[in-house]
Amino acid sequence: MKKIEAIIRHFKLEDIKNGLNDIGVAGMTVTEVKGFGRQKGHTEMYRGTEYAIDFVPKVKIEVVCSEGALQTIIDTIVSKAQTGQMGDGKIFVSELAEAIRIRTGEKGADAV
Repeated sequence: MKKIEAIIRHFKLEDIKNGLNDIGVAGMTVTEVKGFGRQKGHTEMYRGTEYAIDFVPKVKIEVVCSEGALQTIIDTIVSKAQTGQMGDGKIFVSELAEAIRIRTGEKGADAV
């Protein structure tokens, strides 16, 4: 099993959710996060005063999948999240050692 973590722009969440739903992804976890990469934040004006926003608000999507579905899910996220501008986000893929459904005790792929 694999765990996909995608850091994306807020306004792309609905497109990605619909795209993943269309390919049969049964579930995902969504978290609002803040951070910076090459963007290094930005500045905003509020009541005539300029404020530095060091951490840019983003959304993190987490999906657990089988090895066979991995590339399809990644391709869907990239196609739906891409704007071509700096700050589109990142995708991280890691090996998932175990998954356990608390209610039933099922393990592995059955738990997902």
